[in-house]
Amino acid sequence: MSLRILKWPMKVVDVQSVKIPVFARILTVQTQNDLPQLWVLCDESEDVERRTFVTYGTGRRMSEDPGEYVGTYQMLGGSLVYHVFEKR
Repeated sequence: MSLRILKWPMKVVDVQSVKIPVFARILTVQTQNDLPQLWVLCDESEDVERRTFVTYGTGRRMSEDPGEYVGTYQMLGGSLVYHVFEKR
């Protein structure tokens, strides 16, 4: 097993799925060069699966069970703030 921290680009959309290794551990979501990125600790040799992420802007209505909190990122100098949850 060879663990590495890798990143995947995220879209600024309400719901998206990302193909990452099955046992990947989500570390954080933040912006890099003003684009959202998802960082995970994983073994690249593992099988991959689609995992679903839901993004809510500050002040928006949320599901009663939004999922597990992943992180918050800001765009446009902090004028847009988004909060990401993983739905399992």
